[in-house]
Amino acid sequence: MLDAMPRVSVLLTCYNHLPYLREAVADLRTQTFRDFEVIVLDDGSTDGTREWLADELPKLLPEARVELNPENLGTYGTLNRGLTMATGEFIAILNDDDRWAPIKLEQQVAKLDHGPEYGLVHTGGWFIDAEGQQIPGAPLDFPYPSTHSGDVFASLIYYNKVIHSSAMFRRACLERIGPYSDRFYGCGDWHLWLRISEHWHVAFLDQPLTFYRVHATNACRNVDRMNEDSLTIRHWLGERTIELQPRMTTSPEVRAALAHNFACLGTELTWAGRPAEGRAAYRDSLRIQPRRLRTYVRYGLTYLPRSWFRRLN
Repeated sequence: MLDAMPRVSVLLTCYNHLPYLREAVADLRTQTFRDFEVIVLDDGSTDGTREWLADELPKLLPEARVELNPENLGTYGTLNRGLTMATGEFIAILNDDDRWAPIKLEQQVAKLDHGPEYGLVHTGGWFIDAEGQQIPGAPLDFPYPSTHSGDVFASLIYYNKVIHSSAMFRRACLERIGPYSDRFYGCGDWHLWLRISEHWHVAFLDQPLTFYRVHATNACRNVDRMNEDSLTIRHWLGERTIELQPRMTTSPEVRAALAHNFACLGTELTWAGRPAEGRAAYRDSLRIQPRRLRTYVRYGLTYLPRSWFRRLN
Protein backbone atom coordinates (compact mmCIF):
# COMPACT_ATOMS: atom_id res chain seq x y z
CA MET A 1 0.00 0.00 0.00
CA LEU A 2 1.21 3.50 -0.78
CA ASP A 3 2.31 6.11 1.76
CA ALA A 4 0.35 8.95 0.12
CA MET A 5 -3.33 9.53 0.83
CA PRO A 6 -5.05 6.32 -0.34
CA ARG A 7 -7.74 6.09 -2.99
CA VAL A 8 -9.78 3.62 -0.91
CA SER A 9 -10.46 3.27 2.80
CA VAL A 10 -11.44 -0.29 3.73
CA LEU A 11 -13.44 -0.55 6.94
CA LEU A 12 -13.04 -4.10 8.28
CA THR A 13 -15.72 -4.62 10.91
CA CYS A 14 -15.19 -7.31 13.57
CA TYR A 15 -17.50 -8.86 16.12
CA ASN A 16 -17.01 -12.40 17.42
CA HIS A 17 -16.16 -14.01 14.07
CA LEU A 18 -12.61 -15.13 14.84
CA PRO A 19 -12.88 -18.39 12.83
CA TYR A 20 -13.42 -16.34 9.65
CA LEU A 21 -11.28 -13.27 10.31
CA ARG A 22 -8.02 -14.69 8.96
CA GLU A 23 -9.69 -15.35 5.57
CA ALA A 24 -11.00 -11.78 5.36
CA VAL A 25 -7.52 -10.45 6.09
CA ALA A 26 -6.02 -12.83 3.51
CA ASP A 27 -8.41 -11.41 0.90
CA LEU A 28 -7.15 -7.90 1.65
CA ARG A 29 -3.57 -9.06 1.21
CA THR A 30 -4.30 -10.50 -2.25
CA GLN A 31 -6.12 -7.51 -3.74
CA THR A 32 -4.67 -6.56 -7.12
CA PHE A 33 -5.45 -2.89 -6.41
CA ARG A 34 -3.05 -1.78 -3.69
CA ASP A 35 -3.77 1.91 -3.05
CA PHE A 36 -5.90 1.42 0.04
CA GLU A 37 -5.79 1.80 3.79
CA VAL A 38 -7.32 -0.66 6.26
CA ILE A 39 -9.16 0.48 9.38
CA VAL A 40 -10.08 -2.48 11.59
CA LEU A 41 -13.05 -1.80 13.84
CA ASP A 42 -13.80 -4.23 16.66
CA ASP A 43 -17.14 -3.74 18.40
CA GLY A 44 -16.41 -5.49 21.70
CA SER A 45 -15.53 -9.04 20.63
CA THR A 46 -15.15 -11.60 23.42
CA ASP A 47 -14.07 -14.65 21.38
CA GLY A 48 -10.34 -13.94 21.11
CA THR A 49 -10.64 -11.56 18.16
CA ARG A 50 -8.97 -8.70 20.04
CA GLU A 51 -6.04 -10.87 21.05
CA TRP A 52 -5.64 -12.07 17.44
CA LEU A 53 -5.69 -8.48 16.20
CA ALA A 54 -2.96 -7.57 18.68
CA ASP A 55 -0.75 -10.60 18.09
CA GLU A 56 -1.28 -11.72 14.50
CA LEU A 57 -2.62 -8.82 12.43
CA PRO A 58 0.65 -6.78 12.61
CA LYS A 59 2.45 -9.68 10.90
CA LEU A 60 -0.12 -9.79 8.06
CA LEU A 61 -1.19 -6.14 7.63
CA PRO A 62 1.39 -4.05 9.48
CA GLU A 63 -0.07 -0.75 8.23
CA ALA A 64 -3.61 -1.49 9.37
CA ARG A 65 -5.07 0.73 12.06
CA VAL A 66 -7.00 -1.07 14.79
CA GLU A 67 -9.73 0.65 16.77
CA LEU A 68 -11.29 -1.17 19.72
CA ASN A 69 -14.66 0.10 20.89
CA PRO A 70 -14.66 0.48 24.70
CA GLU A 71 -18.25 -0.77 24.58
CA ASN A 72 -20.53 -2.31 21.99
CA LEU A 73 -21.76 0.47 19.69
CA GLY A 74 -23.61 -1.67 17.15
CA THR A 75 -22.76 -2.05 13.48
CA TYR A 76 -23.54 1.45 12.30
CA GLY A 77 -22.18 3.35 15.26
CA THR A 78 -18.96 1.42 14.76
CA LEU A 79 -18.86 2.18 11.03
CA ASN A 80 -19.45 5.87 11.70
CA ARG A 81 -16.47 5.83 14.00
CA GLY A 82 -14.44 4.37 11.14
CA LEU A 83 -15.72 6.96 8.70
CA THR A 84 -14.34 9.75 10.86
CA MET A 85 -10.87 8.18 10.46
CA ALA A 86 -11.10 7.31 6.77
CA THR A 87 -9.00 9.39 4.39
CA GLY A 88 -9.73 7.64 1.09
CA GLU A 89 -11.76 9.01 -1.79
CA PHE A 90 -13.82 5.81 -1.77
CA ILE A 91 -15.13 3.72 1.13
CA ALA A 92 -15.38 -0.08 0.99
CA ILE A 93 -16.90 -2.23 3.73
CA LEU A 94 -15.72 -5.76 4.55
CA ASN A 95 -17.46 -7.63 7.34
CA ASP A 96 -15.10 -10.04 9.07
CA ASP A 97 -17.13 -13.12 8.09
CA ASP A 98 -17.34 -12.28 4.37
CA ARG A 99 -14.81 -12.66 1.55
CA TRP A 100 -13.63 -10.78 -1.54
CA ALA A 101 -12.24 -11.90 -4.89
CA PRO A 102 -8.73 -10.53 -5.61
CA ILE A 103 -9.91 -8.10 -8.31
CA LYS A 104 -12.87 -6.65 -6.38
CA LEU A 105 -11.33 -3.30 -5.44
CA GLU A 106 -9.65 -2.93 -8.83
CA GLN A 107 -12.92 -3.39 -10.69
CA GLN A 108 -14.88 -1.06 -8.43
CA VAL A 109 -12.35 1.78 -8.53
CA ALA A 110 -12.26 1.56 -12.32
CA LYS A 111 -16.07 1.76 -12.47
CA LEU A 112 -16.22 4.85 -10.26
CA ASP A 113 -13.32 6.49 -12.09
CA HIS A 114 -15.07 6.07 -15.43
CA GLY A 115 -18.56 6.92 -14.14
CA PRO A 116 -18.70 10.16 -12.17
CA GLU A 117 -22.49 9.86 -12.07
CA TYR A 118 -22.16 6.79 -9.83
CA GLY A 119 -22.14 7.34 -6.08
CA LEU A 120 -22.11 3.63 -5.25
CA VAL A 121 -20.93 0.47 -6.97
CA HIS A 122 -21.71 -3.04 -5.74
CA THR A 123 -20.95 -6.49 -7.05
CA GLY A 124 -22.39 -9.88 -7.70
CA GLY A 125 -21.28 -12.97 -5.86
CA TRP A 126 -22.74 -15.90 -3.99
CA PHE A 127 -23.51 -17.23 -0.55
CA ILE A 128 -20.85 -19.37 1.17
CA ASP A 129 -20.96 -21.71 4.16
CA ALA A 130 -18.71 -21.87 7.20
CA GLU A 131 -16.05 -23.67 5.16
CA GLY A 132 -16.19 -21.11 2.36
CA GLN A 133 -18.01 -23.36 -0.10
CA GLN A 134 -20.66 -21.91 -2.38
CA ILE A 135 -24.26 -22.51 -1.26
CA PRO A 136 -26.68 -22.86 -4.18
CA GLY A 137 -30.15 -21.34 -4.12
CA ALA A 138 -31.42 -18.95 -1.48
CA PRO A 139 -30.25 -20.10 1.97
CA LEU A 140 -31.58 -16.95 3.68
CA ASP A 141 -34.93 -17.17 1.85
CA PHE A 142 -33.87 -14.59 -0.73
CA PRO A 143 -31.56 -14.82 -3.76
CA TYR A 144 -28.21 -13.06 -3.84
CA PRO A 145 -29.23 -9.41 -4.32
CA SER A 146 -28.47 -7.41 -7.45
CA THR A 147 -29.64 -4.32 -9.32
CA HIS A 148 -29.26 -2.86 -12.77
CA SER A 149 -26.87 0.06 -13.22
CA GLY A 150 -28.35 3.55 -13.31
CA ASP A 151 -31.24 5.05 -11.36
CA VAL A 152 -32.12 2.30 -8.88
CA PHE A 153 -33.91 4.40 -6.26
CA ALA A 154 -37.31 2.88 -7.05
CA SER A 155 -35.87 -0.63 -7.09
CA LEU A 156 -34.29 -0.23 -3.65
CA ILE A 157 -37.59 0.86 -2.10
CA TYR A 158 -38.87 -2.72 -2.48
CA TYR A 159 -36.07 -4.24 -0.41
CA ASN A 160 -32.33 -4.04 0.12
CA LYS A 161 -30.55 -5.27 -3.01
CA VAL A 162 -26.97 -4.42 -2.03
CA ILE A 163 -24.85 -6.78 0.07
CA HIS A 164 -22.97 -4.59 2.54
CA SER A 165 -19.56 -6.18 1.96
CA SER A 166 -20.02 -5.76 -1.81
CA ALA A 167 -20.39 -1.97 -1.63
CA MET A 168 -17.96 0.81 -2.43
CA PHE A 169 -19.18 4.41 -2.30
CA ARG A 170 -17.76 7.89 -2.65
CA ARG A 171 -16.87 9.56 0.62
CA ALA A 172 -18.17 12.78 -0.99
CA CYS A 173 -21.70 11.33 -0.88
CA LEU A 174 -21.63 11.52 2.89
CA GLU A 175 -20.91 15.23 2.78
CA ARG A 176 -24.39 15.70 1.29
CA ILE A 177 -26.46 13.00 2.98
CA GLY A 178 -24.60 12.27 6.20
CA PRO A 179 -23.24 8.96 7.55
CA TYR A 180 -25.04 5.79 8.63
CA SER A 181 -27.90 6.16 11.07
CA ASP A 182 -26.98 4.33 14.27
CA ARG A 183 -30.63 3.82 15.24
CA PHE A 184 -30.69 0.63 13.14
CA TYR A 185 -29.76 -2.89 14.16
CA GLY A 186 -29.29 -4.49 10.74
CA CYS A 187 -30.85 -2.27 8.04
CA GLY A 188 -28.72 0.86 8.33
CA ASP A 189 -26.94 -0.03 5.11
CA TRP A 190 -30.28 -0.22 3.25
CA HIS A 191 -31.14 3.21 4.65
CA LEU A 192 -27.81 4.60 3.41
CA TRP A 193 -28.20 3.03 -0.06
CA LEU A 194 -31.65 4.62 -0.40
CA ARG A 195 -30.23 8.03 0.46
CA ILE A 196 -27.32 7.62 -1.96
CA SER A 197 -29.52 6.35 -4.79
CA GLU A 198 -31.85 9.31 -4.40
CA HIS A 199 -29.07 11.65 -5.57
CA TRP A 200 -26.63 9.47 -7.54
CA HIS A 201 -26.78 6.54 -9.91
CA VAL A 202 -25.70 3.12 -8.69
CA ALA A 203 -23.48 0.75 -10.65
CA PHE A 204 -23.66 -3.04 -10.48
CA LEU A 205 -20.73 -5.26 -11.49
CA ASP A 206 -22.28 -8.55 -12.57
CA GLN A 207 -19.27 -10.60 -11.52
CA PRO A 208 -18.74 -12.96 -8.55
CA LEU A 209 -16.56 -10.63 -6.47
CA THR A 210 -18.15 -10.73 -3.00
CA PHE A 211 -19.02 -13.81 -0.97
CA TYR A 212 -21.54 -13.50 1.86
CA ARG A 213 -21.08 -16.10 4.57
CA VAL A 214 -24.20 -17.75 5.95
CA HIS A 215 -23.96 -18.99 9.54
CA ALA A 216 -25.96 -19.17 12.74
CA THR A 217 -25.09 -15.67 13.97
CA ASN A 218 -25.88 -13.62 10.85
CA ALA A 219 -27.60 -10.42 11.99
CA CYS A 220 -30.45 -11.02 9.55
CA ARG A 221 -31.46 -14.12 11.50
CA ASN A 222 -32.78 -11.90 14.30
CA VAL A 223 -36.15 -11.59 12.62
CA ASP A 224 -37.78 -9.36 15.23
CA ARG A 225 -34.98 -6.77 15.15
CA MET A 226 -34.85 -6.81 11.35
CA ASN A 227 -38.63 -6.35 11.15
CA GLU A 228 -38.37 -3.37 13.50
CA ASP A 229 -35.74 -1.86 11.22
CA SER A 230 -37.86 -2.50 8.14
CA LEU A 231 -40.84 -0.81 9.78
CA THR A 232 -38.67 2.21 10.62
CA ILE A 233 -37.52 2.54 7.01
CA ARG A 234 -41.05 2.11 5.66
CA HIS A 235 -42.27 4.86 8.00
CA TRP A 236 -39.36 7.09 6.98
CA LEU A 237 -40.17 6.67 3.29
CA GLY A 238 -43.84 7.29 3.95
CA GLU A 239 -43.11 10.51 5.79
CA ARG A 240 -41.17 11.73 2.76
CA THR A 241 -43.95 11.21 0.21
CA ILE A 242 -44.64 14.93 -0.25
CA GLU A 243 -40.92 15.62 -0.60
CA LEU A 244 -40.69 12.86 -3.20
CA GLN A 245 -43.74 14.07 -5.15
CA PRO A 246 -41.61 15.47 -8.02
CA ARG A 247 -39.99 12.04 -8.42
CA MET A 248 -43.41 10.36 -8.48
CA THR A 249 -44.63 12.81 -11.12
CA THR A 250 -41.76 12.07 -13.49
CA SER A 251 -41.20 8.39 -12.67
CA PRO A 252 -43.99 5.79 -12.73
CA GLU A 253 -41.47 3.38 -11.18
CA VAL A 254 -41.03 5.58 -8.12
CA ARG A 255 -44.80 6.05 -7.82
CA ALA A 256 -45.35 2.28 -7.93
CA ALA A 257 -42.54 1.67 -5.46
CA LEU A 258 -43.90 4.17 -2.93
CA ALA A 259 -47.39 2.67 -3.26
CA HIS A 260 -45.78 -0.71 -2.57
CA ASN A 261 -43.98 0.79 0.43
CA PHE A 262 -47.26 1.89 2.01
CA ALA A 263 -48.80 -1.52 1.30
CA CYS A 264 -45.85 -3.21 3.03
CA LEU A 265 -46.23 -0.81 5.92
CA GLY A 266 -49.91 -1.71 6.16
CA THR A 267 -49.12 -5.41 6.29
CA GLU A 268 -46.32 -5.04 8.84
CA LEU A 269 -48.44 -2.83 11.11
CA THR A 270 -51.35 -5.27 10.95
CA TRP A 271 -49.02 -8.19 11.68
CA ALA A 272 -47.80 -6.23 14.70
CA GLY A 273 -51.36 -6.00 16.04
CA ARG A 274 -52.04 -2.42 14.88
CA PRO A 275 -54.78 -2.92 12.26
CA ALA A 276 -56.15 0.65 12.38
CA GLU A 277 -52.71 2.00 11.50
CA GLY A 278 -52.40 -0.74 8.89
CA ARG A 279 -55.63 0.36 7.22
CA ALA A 280 -54.40 3.97 7.15
CA ALA A 281 -51.21 2.82 5.38
CA TYR A 282 -53.21 0.77 2.87
CA ARG A 283 -55.33 3.86 2.14
CA ASP A 284 -52.17 5.87 1.51
CA SER A 285 -51.04 3.16 -0.91
CA LEU A 286 -54.34 3.34 -2.80
CA ARG A 287 -54.21 7.12 -2.99
CA ILE A 288 -50.93 6.78 -4.89
CA GLN A 289 -52.06 3.83 -7.04
CA PRO A 290 -55.85 3.27 -6.92
CA ARG A 291 -55.68 0.08 -9.03
CA ARG A 292 -53.72 -2.04 -6.54
CA LEU A 293 -56.35 -4.80 -6.25
CA ARG A 294 -54.32 -6.85 -3.78
CA THR A 295 -54.19 -3.85 -1.45
CA TYR A 296 -58.01 -3.67 -1.40
CA VAL A 297 -58.09 -7.33 -0.43
CA ARG A 298 -55.53 -6.90 2.33
CA TYR A 299 -57.36 -3.83 3.59
CA GLY A 300 -60.47 -5.98 4.03
CA LEU A 301 -58.50 -8.70 5.77
CA THR A 302 -57.41 -6.27 8.49
CA TYR A 303 -60.88 -6.66 10.02
CA LEU A 304 -60.23 -10.36 10.65
CA PRO A 305 -58.48 -11.66 13.78
CA ARG A 306 -54.70 -11.17 13.69
CA SER A 307 -54.01 -14.90 13.36
CA TRP A 308 -56.26 -15.10 10.29
CA PHE A 309 -54.59 -12.07 8.70
CA ARG A 310 -51.16 -13.64 9.16
CA ARG A 311 -52.34 -16.96 7.76
CA LEU A 312 -53.96 -15.41 4.67
CA ASN A 313 -50.97 -13.19 3.91
